[in-house]
Amino acid sequence: MRVWIDISNSPQVLVFRPLVRLLEERGHTVEVTTRAYAQTLELLTLHGIPHEVVGPGHGGGRALSKARVMASRLRHLRSWAGGRDFDLALSHASHELPLVARSLGIPAAYAYDYEFARAQHTLGSRAARRVVVPETIPQERLDKLGAHAAKVRRYPGLKEEYYLFGFEPDESVLDRLGLDRERVLVVVRTPPEVSLYHRHGNVLFADLLHRIGSDPGVQAVVFPRTADQRDAIRALALPSLVVPDEVVDAQSLVALSDLVVSAGGTMNREAVALGVPAYTTFAGQLGAVDEHLIQEQRLRVLTSVEAVELEKRAAGKPGTPRGPAQFLDLMLTALER
Repeated sequence: MRVWIDISNSPQVLVFRPLVRLLEERGHTVEVTTRAYAQTLELLTLHGIPHEVVGPGHGGGRALSKARVMASRLRHLRSWAGGRDFDLALSHASHELPLVARSLGIPAAYAYDYEFARAQHTLGSRAARRVVVPETIPQERLDKLGAHAAKVRRYPGLKEEYYLFGFEPDESVLDRLGLDRERVLVVVRTPPEVSLYHRHGNVLFADLLHRIGSDPGVQAVVFPRTADQRDAIRALALPSLVVPDEVVDAQSLVALSDLVVSAGGTMNREAVALGVPAYTTFAGQLGAVDEHLIQEQRLRVLTSVEAVELEKRAAGKPGTPRGPAQFLDLMLTALER
């Protein structure tokens, strides 16, 4: 079987890393397309996933620019995929793939775990043959996106528990970044400022950077999403902030940290899956997955910079380990009528 996977953002690399390996072990041929955005290309290279850049990168923060770039990328993807005789197309939140796959008659599975990215998920859900989501997302929210119950397949837990199955952190990442193991280690992920679903200012996040960046007992490794964010954070010249020059093993860093604070979702859920305390400063509408984690007190909402607990942690209780084959098998149901 010939399988096409499109990876359009950094977190998707981690989702598909074990799935690509499983597909190849089962004797299938996998081809991966991508775009130049955030750390996607660097992560694909880091994890040894062959890939081809197809079409333009991100459209920036304006809706009109996003629409123009998407239209251009759809044309490029259709030209690239046409005639390659794919049997199946898979994506996680890359909504352009199911649109192109449908136009070419390729069955597609479209996965996501945040239901309020309405613009892209409505397009992807309607075009895909199967929609793969966590159990926690209510069906009525999916119905509004065109993901009706007949095409939905659900998985328990977090997607991060699947791709982190069997994960062992590499402590050498601490030395490569020159981190002091005696200080409190905080891993920070910046807000998704260019995302359509995150249109709100995040003053709390800026205040947090100043607090932890000025604390001599803390070292905070900050992962920006864009070059502009990286430049702005470095311009603060806060002594306790570390902004890596190159892509690093973020999952090992999360596992070895004392605390994670993210204005997005994936890194916080990785922390939860690995048993690390996590705070969210997300300023948009919380999805069902994060609502559930907050209700279970596995994720905390940061309401003030004074509330964050900066201390060395004891070993936490990790999430439920789940083999990635279960996730892949749900994606493969796109082959069924």
